[in-house]
Amino acid sequence: MTATIIDGKAIAMRVRGEVAHEVAALTEHTGSRPGLATILVGDDPASAIYVANKRKACAEAGIVDLHRHLPADTKQADVAALIEQCNADPAVSGILLQLPVPKGLDGTALTGLMPCTPRGVLELLDSYDVPLEGAEAVVVGRSDLVGKPVAAMLLARNATVTMCHSRTRDLADVCSRADVLIAAVGVPELIGAEHVSDGAVVIDVGMNRTDDGLRGDVDFEAVRQRARLITPVPGGVGPMTIAMLLANTVTAARLQGAA
Repeated sequence: MTATIIDGKAIAMRVRGEVAHEVAALTEHTGSRPGLATILVGDDPASAIYVANKRKACAEAGIVDLHRHLPADTKQADVAALIEQCNADPAVSGILLQLPVPKGLDGTALTGLMPCTPRGVLELLDSYDVPLEGAEAVVVGRSDLVGKPVAAMLLARNATVTMCHSRTRDLADVCSRADVLIAAVGVPELIGAEHVSDGAVVIDVGMNRTDDGLRGDVDFEAVRQRARLITPVPGGVGPMTIAMLLANTVTAARLQGAA
């Protein structure tokens, strides 16, 4: 068996197209466009690139770009105050605080909504008609950004969820029981063929920069020989994050209009 490669780019483009149509319809109905406030604290080069890409995607979808940039030495209370200010602004439909924040700030305390990447993972699974109710799902990784929220979302869909991490004993044995395996631990190619049962669905959230280039948490070439479906890195989960950010912004704008 050779796995079908899940095309995250194509699904992300579909979602972004749907969002653009929703923005146009919402604007015609309400007379105003949804707005996204992106907040960047500090000058981390990677974060600056990520935020620039998100702002560009907003413009392409017709969402108003309401960017805020704070210096790295901004205090926790001042970041929280800006978030509250944005929350009170009727022009703002959604707020994105770019993570990670500089040392000394608590990003978890400043963010309250479900991160976009876990929603993107569920969208990929749904787009390929992966049944989740009653499925054995294993999530490798326990971060607040991906591991924990995606586990909660899978539980909400009636999957039986096991959470693991890099220090889990007999990791390969636990993972090999999964119908759906999600790797989000941040260790390059930690997941090999021995971790995957024949016919499993494997979602690789890892984005690890190595001397050999960008690598996921999954040994793609080895695992694709056993899995039924697998996401590549890049081109799998990555494109979904921005797409779901746009979708979340439009959803928030609709909810505000209904309030």
